[in-house]
Amino acid sequence: MEEMPKSYNPQVSEPELIQKWIDAGCYRRSKGVGDCTVVIPPPNVTGILHMGHAMDDSIQDTFVRYNRMRGRSTRWIVGTDHAGIATQTKVDKKLKAQGVSRLELGREKFLEACWDWTHEYGGTILNQIKRMGCSVDFEDEKFTMAPEYAQAVRKVFVEWYHDKLIYRGKRIVNWCPHCHTAISDDEAEYRDEKGHLWYLRYPLTEPVDGIEYITVATTRPETMLGDTGIAVSPSDSDKQKLVGKTVMLPIVNREIPIFADWHVDAGYGTGFVKVTPAHDPNDFAMGEAHGLPKINIFDETAHVVDGYGDLSGLDRNECRTAVLDWFESHELLDHVENLEHSVMHCYRCDTTLEPWLSEQWFVAVDKLKQRATEVVKNGEVTFHPDRWTQTYLTWMENLKDWCISRQLWWGHRIPVFYCDDCGWQDALMEDTDVCPKCGSHHVHQDEDVLDTWFSSQLWTFATQGWPHDTSQLAEHHPTKVLVTARDIIALWVARMVMSSLYFTDEIPFHDVYIYATILAKDGSRMSKSKGNGVDPMELMDKYGADAMRFNLLTLITTNQDVKFDANIDKKTKKLIDSPRTEQAKAFVTKIWNASRFVQMNLSDYVPGPAQAQTPEDAWMLSRLARTVAQTTKQLEAYDFGEYARSIQSFFWNEVCDWYIELCKGRLLDGTPDQRLQVQRNLVYVLDVSLRMLHPVMPFVTEKIWDALPASGLDAHDASFLMLAAWPEPSSLESFINDEAENNFELARRVISSVRSTRARYRLSPKAELAVTVKTSADELGALKAQHDFVCRVGRVSELTLTVDATKPAGSVTVADGSLEIYVALGGLVDLSAEAARLQKELAGAQKTYASVAKTLANEAFVSKAAPEVIAKKRSQAAELEATIATLKAQVADVS
Repeated sequence: MEEMPKSYNPQVSEPELIQKWIDAGCYRRSKGVGDCTVVIPPPNVTGILHMGHAMDDSIQDTFVRYNRMRGRSTRWIVGTDHAGIATQTKVDKKLKAQGVSRLELGREKFLEACWDWTHEYGGTILNQIKRMGCSVDFEDEKFTMAPEYAQAVRKVFVEWYHDKLIYRGKRIVNWCPHCHTAISDDEAEYRDEKGHLWYLRYPLTEPVDGIEYITVATTRPETMLGDTGIAVSPSDSDKQKLVGKTVMLPIVNREIPIFADWHVDAGYGTGFVKVTPAHDPNDFAMGEAHGLPKINIFDETAHVVDGYGDLSGLDRNECRTAVLDWFESHELLDHVENLEHSVMHCYRCDTTLEPWLSEQWFVAVDKLKQRATEVVKNGEVTFHPDRWTQTYLTWMENLKDWCISRQLWWGHRIPVFYCDDCGWQDALMEDTDVCPKCGSHHVHQDEDVLDTWFSSQLWTFATQGWPHDTSQLAEHHPTKVLVTARDIIALWVARMVMSSLYFTDEIPFHDVYIYATILAKDGSRMSKSKGNGVDPMELMDKYGADAMRFNLLTLITTNQDVKFDANIDKKTKKLIDSPRTEQAKAFVTKIWNASRFVQMNLSDYVPGPAQAQTPEDAWMLSRLARTVAQTTKQLEAYDFGEYARSIQSFFWNEVCDWYIELCKGRLLDGTPDQRLQVQRNLVYVLDVSLRMLHPVMPFVTEKIWDALPASGLDAHDASFLMLAAWPEPSSLESFINDEAENNFELARRVISSVRSTRARYRLSPKAELAVTVKTSADELGALKAQHDFVCRVGRVSELTLTVDATKPAGSVTVADGSLEIYVALGGLVDLSAEAARLQKELAGAQKTYASVAKTLANEAFVSKAAPEVIAKKRSQAAELEATIATLKAQVADVS
């Protein structure tokens, strides 16, 4: 058996192991009892790994590896999304740099350029996912523009079209003047901006009771060119006399009516609302109800269309300025108020979106959403954490028809064909250039493509052969769990449920796990522009994938947002360090060093069963059994954060700090039989622990497991740890021993108290101390039975155990639950000098705390300082409060 190297190098070991796993086919679909199929949310083909991906993929791989070890049939499907707008933007930029425009190139050549770009750059994020150690089936990658997937998308469109669920109509959409396409409501990003509320006077065509004009309030005066009505609230009695009258729209001299509508809030502005049906969703609804004309004043680039004199050709901002100048010069600008309001932006290019009347394709969702709501209400689909259930249900309740057309070239082209001669129109599974009705060859296909989410909604079943070969669906659908972010519950999760129910008559997944959003250290959103984004590749280069993955899982709590502890160089935007990931790396090192110690002490080892030879053996094996049961339960319940924290606490604090340390005596000085049994116990404990650690830390555990001998009871039953069996709780139940655990814990508490006293008073770890323990009658017998153990391990020269002890002179007190422990310091420590030292330290801490508290009480500081500075001060104050409380207790103890 080759000795393990002194140190572990993840940068060397991790890539080597990835290749070994892939070469051996470890990532392929596995057969077993019960199914665990997971689909990876397809990242954009243009994308690179970010911290959200890293969190998502770490969770999924942990779950998949765990289920693979449980002997379940596992399949983890990976692939990429063609990302319509994102890819087209990338290719547009590339062509522009070459001096070529998309329009000059033409649709066919442009699509070839998109495919070329995809083939050249599209695999970046998949290689990064591979580097993380994610055990997805890379031999069966999927792509939403692949021919077989495209057929599935087309079938969905054609069937919904013929089932009257897809229709074409003129509706208000969120239009991006830069990308020249519609953007769905869910893709629009809202941002609060400082603006104005302009009050404009519109003259009445005839005065009413001496009133010559009405005043409207608007945040977008440029859209007044498209006004076709003025609305008031039916509850506003003062204005009812004007209902039925008309105003003469300034600039364009269009006579428009005043009417009453419940959409109007009588308390907003002046109570008079300008109605622009082609440029506002509410106005569109009022226009429909009252038969108003819908006039588009902007073209697709948000420039004023022809017919408006000098205003034609101006962009929307220039038009705003010109309109306001006109109103002011004609004394029709009443006044202006400052206003902060929410403005929609394109999620891809950040351009302000334009509500724009446009002919688009829509999915009528009323026939789809009822059943998709029921399966969540009745628990067929379960959200974790449960709070996201209501988010889903609320969105479903308010769901509007889905605009699915995009004015792009890259994507799934809408399969609707038109005859220019007879007006025939139909959605077809195959392209045609001949009209089936009149035989004309003047047939053309719709120019638009489908929304990217339309194709990705089919991900759970279109990646598994549907509609041509549904044999895979019989084995692997519904999938087990979807792990995703909260911001696409509406965009993706709900649509997957609707489409899957419609086309497979099954839910797409049983569970939806929503992971926390990862924020920057100061609590703000990570972004490239802010320079606070953390690159997972840099984390892995610096600390290794195991450390990054483990740290991410330990961050998971019940909170919906978590702060990532990392320092970024503001100039280079590169990672400086990540203290928590550094701590995770220290845990990797701890696992390696503990395992190496065991391996180095296995001379003459012969495999055999683990047995409790000593109280510490009985305690350890019982704790091991309980931890197996605990971690199994946590992973089954998607409790990933608790799983990571539990296994770390167990392995570091119990296996390393206690059990291995306690075994050293028998390894070095025990009889041959004692030495062999402790070797078997250590190998067994280590083997089982590595199996529990493996799902989240696959690399270091695989490397160690390969270097260890068989553990006897649970011999190496696979060529790789990732293919080995998970330790089943039932197989360890016989080790559970309540009495052994309780008794050992009592002894451990006494020993820990003695050790902490030595550390506090800076005594040598070898200094033997006299100890008196005051305890209950119930615990007295258990402690007496371990008298010699406490003395030997705790280096206690004299141990007094009693139920009615009083504090001996020259001793200090350590309280630990039901135990009151007095440690005699005698002449080892000058208690009066120690009291003086502590008093001085206490005074210093109190002085610093007073200064920090004064700063935080200063309103000027709190209102002007950066949030991260305030947070740091508050954290300092909390730490000082804890320090002061500890020092006060120590002063009282030695006084």
